[in-house]
Amino acid sequence: MIRVLLVDDQPLIRSGFRALLDLEDDIEVVGEAADGAQGLTLAERHLPDVVLIDIQMPVVDGIEATRRIAADPGLAAVHVVVLTNYGMDEYVLDALRAGAAGFLVKDIVPDDLVHAVRVAARGEALLAPTITRKLIDRYVTQPPATVLDAALAELTGREREAVTLVAQGLSNDQIADRMVISPLTAKTHINRAMTKLHARDRAQLVVLAYESGLVTPRNRG
Repeated sequence: MIRVLLVDDQPLIRSGFRALLDLEDDIEVVGEAADGAQGLTLAERHLPDVVLIDIQMPVVDGIEATRRIAADPGLAAVHVVVLTNYGMDEYVLDALRAGAAGFLVKDIVPDDLVHAVRVAARGEALLAPTITRKLIDRYVTQPPATVLDAALAELTGREREAVTLVAQGLSNDQIADRMVISPLTAKTHINRAMTKLHARDRAQLVVLAYESGLVTPRNRG
């Protein structure tokens, strides 16, 4: 059973999401919070698999709440998906840097919301297509300097290739097909790269890949 915590200051949004998720046999909404501070308290109490959290809220906003969840060893297994009405670049980057596993706009269709929860619960990166385009476009217009620090230098050739494919939005199965390896081996390459780069999850791996210059617009696919 996937345990979900809803954090949003709009009761209508919370009730709508709860109604949709309660229809699924494998998903349980374990709590609701109206601000980030309440969300943190409930996250510690219920230890959900996934937290769906709004960005703009009173008391503690979604990005700060995400940052605190990511920094708490006791919440290491919690995956945060940030929700917003906006698809602005700074929100995307701030949310992912804070430790979010994904980023979705609130006008998401019901089936995609349910899929998002399941993907996040598996620990995979989750970015809405419009958000992915904005993230990539930022680096098309403002490409970062290519600086490979000691951690990047430790990556093997296959690990670098796997990270590049993760940054293109490919799943483990797709990466395995592209690299002509098994999905398990692909996952191993990705996990080792995450460990070496100190990335909390795949979403942070994507951001780091672009920010470091390991992945650039010309090799994004």
